Amino acid sequence: MRASEIRALFSVANRPEVVSLAGGMPFIEGLPLDVIGEAMDRLIRTRGTRALQYGSGQGEESLRERITEVVAMEGVEAHPDDITVTTGSQQALDLVTRIFIDPGDVIVAEAPSYVGALGVFRSYQADVVHVELDADGLVPAALEATLSRLAAEGRRAKMLYTIPNFHNPAGVTMSVERRPQILEICRRHGVLVVEDNPYGLLGFEDDPYPALRSYDADGVIYLGSFSKTFAPGYRVGFVIAPHAVREKLVLASESAILSPSNASQLAVETYLDTCDWRAQIKDYREMYRERRDALVGALAEHIPAASWNVPVGGFFVWVKLPEGLDAKSMLPRAVTERVAYVPGTAFYFDGQGSDHMRLSFCFPTPDRIREGVRRLATVVNAESELVQLFGTTAQPDDDPTDVEIPSPDLA
Repeated sequence: MRASEIRALFSVANRPEVVSLAGGMPFIEGLPLDVIGEAMDRLIRTRGTRALQYGSGQGEESLRERITEVVAMEGVEAHPDDITVTTGSQQALDLVTRIFIDPGDVIVAEAPSYVGALGVFRSYQADVVHVELDADGLVPAALEATLSRLAAEGRRAKMLYTIPNFHNPAGVTMSVERRPQILEICRRHGVLVVEDNPYGLLGFEDDPYPALRSYDADGVIYLGSFSKTFAPGYRVGFVIAPHAVREKLVLASESAILSPSNASQLAVETYLDTCDWRAQIKDYREMYRERRDALVGALAEHIPAASWNVPVGGFFVWVKLPEGLDAKSMLPRAVTERVAYVPGTAFYFDGQGSDHMRLSFCFPTPDRIREGVRRLATVVNAESELVQLFGTTAQPDDDPTDVEIPSPDLA
């Protein structure tokens, strides 16, 4: 097991004088906290003895029934018995990996991929093989070639791990045309698909994309979460899986945590029952679109030599730095300038990605985003001058979390 590069940044990035474009924290202040507070008070007064007690290892049936309504927005037809509630979708990912993966097994994942997934895969001693992404998501021809090469080497992939919607960190979305192609390739090669979809309802332009599971309920395990559409502090996620897999998930979950938190589950259920959660998601979509526009506009103004995608949903912009710059070596200097990001190396199993950074637009206000990019530009410009003078940037001796930050001059 290794420390997450994002977690290592939190102690610095959470300081008020630092503009954090690093963590993917939803903007909780956008919730109707007074309404939610009253609902939670009512929950404890009327159902407190249940909320504060142990619960089922599979999760509360009443919440699982609500989850079927949520995922139906993405075309997923699920029965409450198909669902296992977990402590965030991160635990769901851990349970699926624990069930299917033995040391040395191959997992195919997009290049780049979610840092939390790579950490889980590494902890179970899996071998992760990356497959190319482009603006339309995972490339079918590249997936076919990779699976065929692995088979020729006698190394059958156990699963494909994919984030089809508003990818973390790449920000791209798998096109509707490619979705059945990817599933057909995996079906032909006997590869399980693990669909991680925490951002699926947070698209900026259109109705939700059809989930991969809506095409193939038997070959896809679906991971979902309320962390992005409601509140991450409750730590409520879920897995939708075929029956035989679901039984193993419940056993694995019970051995790890006995049962997910009843209080958290009933809080989410109460929110879904008493608040207009669909309207709240619409508000989030509009708010995050404004912040995306602020980030993309600031990049165009201050760092035009870089290149980036323009995501149609989610939280992240994936930025390719100007030639010769190293995002990881540049990070301590950025923190000194009171701005934080995540270097691209965090999102690869094999250490590539040093020429990229992930910028998150979900938490700071638009004005803070623009100020953060302005600060980042001073670092990028200084590093570019070093490259022009010496052909490379100096490698730092300091860990970014140990950097002394000047006294705040808050913008």
